[in-house]
Formats: sequence, C-alpha cells, structure tokens
Amino acid sequence: MKNTFLPLLFLLFSITTFAQQIPVSPNYKANDRFEQLGTVLPTPNSYRAASGAPGREYWQMRADYDIKVELDDDKRKITGSETITFFNNSPDELKYIWLQLEQNLFKKDGIGATSRTGSVNEKGMSITQLQGLNNGRGSNLDAKTEYGYQIAAVKDKAGKALPYTINNTMMRIDLPAGLKPGMSVVFGVDWSYNITEYYGRSGYEFFPKDGNTNYFIAHWFPRLAPYDDVNGWNHKQFLGQGEFALIFGNYKVAITVPADHVVAASGECQNLAQVLSPVQKQRLKQAETSKTPVMIVTQAEAEKAEKRENKSPGKKTWNYKADNVRDFAFSSSRKFIWDAMQSDVYKNGRKIWCMSFYPKEGNPLWEQYSTRAIAHTLKSYGNRTFEYPYPVAISCHSTVGGGMEYPMISFNGGRPEEDGTYSEATKYGMIGVIIHEVGHNFFPMIVNSDERQWAWMDEGLNTFCQYLAEKEWDYNFPTRRGEPNQITDYMSSDPSVLSPIMSSAENVIGLGPNAYAKPATALNILRETVMGRELFDYAFKEYATRWKFKSPTPSDFFRTLEDASGVDLDWFWKGWFYGVEPVDQDLVSVNWFSIDTQNPQIEKELARKEAARKGSTISKERDLATKSETVVAQDSTMADFYTKYDPFKVTEADKQKYEQYLAGLSESERQLVQDNTNFYTLSLKNKGGVVMPVIVKMQFEDGTDSVAVFPAEIWRFNDASINKVITTKKKVVQWTLDPYFQIADIDTENNSFPRVAKPTRFQIFKQQQRKNPNPMQAEGAGKIGTEPKN
Repeated sequence: MKNTFLPLLFLLFSITTFAQQIPVSPNYKANDRFEQLGTVLPTPNSYRAASGAPGREYWQMRADYDIKVELDDDKRKITGSETITFFNNSPDELKYIWLQLEQNLFKKDGIGATSRTGSVNEKGMSITQLQGLNNGRGSNLDAKTEYGYQIAAVKDKAGKALPYTINNTMMRIDLPAGLKPGMSVVFGVDWSYNITEYYGRSGYEFFPKDGNTNYFIAHWFPRLAPYDDVNGWNHKQFLGQGEFALIFGNYKVAITVPADHVVAASGECQNLAQVLSPVQKQRLKQAETSKTPVMIVTQAEAEKAEKRENKSPGKKTWNYKADNVRDFAFSSSRKFIWDAMQSDVYKNGRKIWCMSFYPKEGNPLWEQYSTRAIAHTLKSYGNRTFEYPYPVAISCHSTVGGGMEYPMISFNGGRPEEDGTYSEATKYGMIGVIIHEVGHNFFPMIVNSDERQWAWMDEGLNTFCQYLAEKEWDYNFPTRRGEPNQITDYMSSDPSVLSPIMSSAENVIGLGPNAYAKPATALNILRETVMGRELFDYAFKEYATRWKFKSPTPSDFFRTLEDASGVDLDWFWKGWFYGVEPVDQDLVSVNWFSIDTQNPQIEKELARKEAARKGSTISKERDLATKSETVVAQDSTMADFYTKYDPFKVTEADKQKYEQYLAGLSESERQLVQDNTNFYTLSLKNKGGVVMPVIVKMQFEDGTDSVAVFPAEIWRFNDASINKVITTKKKVVQWTLDPYFQIADIDTENNSFPRVAKPTRFQIFKQQQRKNPNPMQAEGAGKIGTEPKN
C-alpha cells in the first residue's frame, strides 16, 4: 500500500518526536528478555572472577596413576592394579575420597539396569531386543555374563586394607586420617571386569569370519571423581548418556596383551624398541619426516597376523606414559593396520604424531583419509583455540558408525561395504566423526568441562569447531550441524518434549540436537550475525586460552564471551540456552509512503496516472468496446470549458507556488524533497518467542537488491510486535526476512511481503522401492584403484 505524506515540515517534526514517545507508545509491551541474567548465574568469587576468568585463588585437584593391566583375549577380561597419588589442592580437609566405577553401569542390579525404561512392541520384536528388555541392560550384553567391577583390594601405601563403600557407579574410600590442604595420599586398588560388546564408548568387536576381536578399552579403571569449588565431590551417578567428569594427572600404564597384538593408547609408548620389529621401527623412523602417512603395520602383515594358525601364544607388555591428562584409554588387536606421520601442524618446528589404527574392513577409506583428517583437525582447532599440546593424536576404527573420544586417542566409525565401495554419506560421515572425536582433545580433554552435567559445553563447542573444520576440508562438505536452517525442525517441535540446553546431560531427551546441534548453531549465529567474526573469534579463543587445563562452568563461558567482546549477550543466553522457544519472525505488512514534493510536474503526473487507474473499470471498458456515441459526442452544443479541461495540466501558477515553497526550505530539506525518498513501514511479529536480529532483503524494481540488518535490541520495548521505518531512493517490489537463513527461523512462509507461494512437491510410488546400490557399486567401482565404468 502506498500513502503520500503530509507536507515535509510536519513529517520532520513527527520523526523527531516519535523517538521521544516510544516508552509511552501504545505499542509498548514490557518484557524482561533484555534484562541481565543476574542471580541466574552464580556469584563471582576469588575462585571464579566476574570476567569469566579463573580467579586469583582458583584451584583444582590432581591424581597420578601407576597402572598395570592385562587383557585376556580368550576370556575378554580386564585385570588390573593401580597405585594412585591424590593431591588435595583445595582449601578443605577431606575425610574420604570418591572414585568412579563406570563399568558398574552394566551390573544386573545396577542403576543403569533398574532405571532403564522401555515397552514391548505388540507388532513384534527381535530376539535380541527381547533379551535386552529381559536383562534390563541393553541388547549388546550377554545375559549369562556378570559385568561390572570386581574389586579385589583397596589398600594404603603400606598394603593395609582401607574401608570402602560402593554406591552403584561410585566408591567411597574412608581415610584413616583427614587429608589436609596441600597434602597427598597414596593408595592402591586391584580389580577386574568382563568386557562388554562395544556399546558406543568402549568394549569389543568380534569378527566371525576370522575369529578375531578388536578391543577399545575405556573407563576401565577406578578413577578419582572431581572435587571442586562448585560441587564439592562430584559423584553424580553414571547412567550412560552423560559422559565424564575428571581431573588431570600423570599416567604410567603397562598394558599386557597377546604378543601378536598391536596397541594404541593415550600418551607415548616408552618401549617401542622392545615391542616393534626392526622393520616396523625403521618405518616409524621414516614417518618422522614423511609428509604423507607411512605404513608401520601393512595390510598384508595384519591379514597374516589375523589367521588362526599364526596366532602367537605369548604375551607382550606395552609401556605408556601420558602427562597432564584427565583420562587414559587404549585399543588392542592383531587385526590392526597402523599408519603414521609426524606433522609440523603449526609450522613452528614442533612435530606431532598423527596415527591411525584400523582393520582391513576399514579400507580403502581409512588408509586414504584418517591420518590426514587428524592433522587437519589439529590445525583447524588450534587456529581457533591454542596449539595442541600433546605429542600424539590417534584415530582407531571401532565399528560401523559413531565415535568416542579420550586424551590423544579416539574410537571412530565409518566402514565401507565388503566390496570396498562406499556411499558419499559413509565417506563424509567417517571424515566428520574423526574431526569431531579428535577435536574433543580440545573440548573437554584440555578445556576440562563437566560432561556429566553440561554435555553442551564439550559437544556443542566441539560440534561448532567441527563444522568450521569440515568447511575448511572441503567447501562443499555436507555438514550435518551448524547451519541455522538445519536446526529448525528440532526447534519447531512440541515444547513439552524439549529441554533447554542448560539441562543435565543424563536428563535430556534428544541429546544429539540438544547438546550438539543447537549450541553449535547458536555459536555460528553469534559469529556470523550477532557479534561478527572478528569479535567472536577473539572472545572464543580467549575462553579456550583462559581455561586450558582448567575446569570451566557455563557461567565462565558466558561471561568470557561478553568480557572479551564488549557485547551484551544475556538476551541470547536466555533465549537459546535457558529456553525452548523457537525463532519465528513474521513480516505482517509493509506500508509504502512517499513525500508530497509539491512539485506540480511530479505530483500532477502521479495524480493523472492514479485517476486513469481508478477509472479503468470493467463497465467503462465494455462501454468503449460497444463504440456507441454519447450525447456530448453527438451534440457539440453540449460542450463547454470543462469538456476539454485538463485538471492535471501544470500551470504557471503551479510553478510559481512550487518555487516559493522551495525558497522557504533549508538545503537539507530541499535535498530530501528532490531525492524523492520512499518510506516503508514494516510491521513485524515475533511469533516464536526468541528475540533475534531482523535481517531484511529489499528487491528493487530495477532488478538490484540490498540487505538491511537491525540488532536484536530492536525488540527491547516490545518483544511481540514492532514497526520499523526503512527509507530507500528506489522502489521496493519484494521484501524478505532472513534471506540467507541466518537466524534459524522455523517458518519461512511468513517471511515475504508480498507473500510468495511455495509449491509442495510429492512423488508417486508404484511400489515399495528396494535399497539402491551406492553410486560406486552402480558405476562398477570396487576396491581402491578401480575406475568406474564409462
């Protein structure tokens, strides 16, 4: 709709007084979306500063481990003994200490089994599914096997038994005397447990064809629970979904395995000279200077080792050392192919080992991409945070899909078909999961957040960095998470089934979108739309640097990003992290105004066209078509002055009046009139609830376009509906909100004015379609080196 303004001076007066009248405007709607989080965040103190940095008296505990462990391949069993030195760096005296026993998740009467829910599907269930319901522990556990820790001994440094109490996945050890601040205590634990089938975090994978087993051993030893200034003892039970809360320490680990196994582990092996063959040691030396991965154990050697007649009856011990890590994991198999290269990732002369371990079932994908993806990840993440401080980063091929992370080592999926072909989704899925799991070395292995409580603090930040690293790997990488329009389906779900990002990890429904995708998207929006890349990148790097080898909380993250950027983001944390409302902006209407220039040559011509438009009625068109003559046309005596009068003709009087009008204007007022400026009033509604910047694209009648961006604070006086005036010199023919999908708007149908109809596409299926072969199979490409048929 177009309207013409009253004279210019009234217009200028109205614009001037409008801003002064906003607080008492009828459109004012009080809201607290831009009020500070205030008491929602914990009060700053000497341990955690108001800036988000560690306080001047910040402290954290430390535990050093000396572990001897044996893997029994026949029984699929772990047996270990450890000596732990626990340092009390807190200001508190401790009467007891808590250890974590995560393997107890799988006990028949444990909290993992008794809190598991499910129902019988009346349409039918597999035997495996029914077994899982029957044993209460999941379908990947043998109902006849006893899982969970068997604690053989808990003793002090002198070998005297210490009293202990097991509470599901936690164990309290009572000390003979209080452990005072600044003191340490040494004690030992002996234990064993039966290894579960791989369940996504640890376990074994059995290969029936050759009778061998790959082992991925994690949360495998009793380890210290954190004690900190936020929670005291963090002894939240392990229910399987929330991951781990841990403290840093130094590890010495002796891993005894079958003699023909190859071991990968956190840290550096201290006795490679004893466990590798001369040829393997020579290859490892070659890898120190190679710019491409070098095979330390070839596929031919791995295939030979996995044959039953070649299995060695002896044992071999691999000694590892890992300093300043929060955990330790390892993998072992006779099936492993091993490739490596030592890469100068940051071009500063310090080389980092990048290694991959995988069975032949992972090729050709793994030998081509895994180690290269490791090096790329360290470079990409390091540029945004800090240089990777550890000497090695390892990727092990665990199962078909998924991945899991530990210090310096990760277990990753991504497996081709048996014929060596693979889909594009398998390829990019494998590269993506390696980037993600290796990237976890930064969050939470170094920036040591509490995964059990705040899954998003490592998964969300890591997924965001993964998204950026994937784009740096391949501009057309099919990223699954990070782009705002990829989270809209989740955010448009029924709010009653959604949890805020700020929810305990064990309680979240839909952990993937909640803790991975939504926070990653939020950070991308901050970077691209709210803060801008320069401010965001600086603040994000400051957070990582401040909390490197320390344990941040959400408030430390929120405060640091604001402190380092100078941007008030409390409204953003409220909407995206503390709430479940979606983003849905509605461009309700656009009213078009132009200035009455009082120039008769312009205004009378506009009036002529408008009169012609209104006069072009269906009746008049049909009358003209009949060509019948009117009375006036037939009788000239009926004509007078008005018969030929043109009310839109510009007269001398009109021109003189206009000149007098211009003479009374200032230079700036005259320029505004002569520019023929268009004024558009946009009426917008915030239908979703979350306030966000308003981004509007204008397409002009000459074919050009322009984008205007208004900050989220545009909603501060009314978070439900607003009007916004936009001025242009050219006429706008189409308006579009969020044209580049920047704010995760769940409904783009109401983003255009005039409305743009969008077709709904559908297909007609004659019958149920069979699974199609992947494109490599369809093209006749098989094992690596095979070209597709033409």
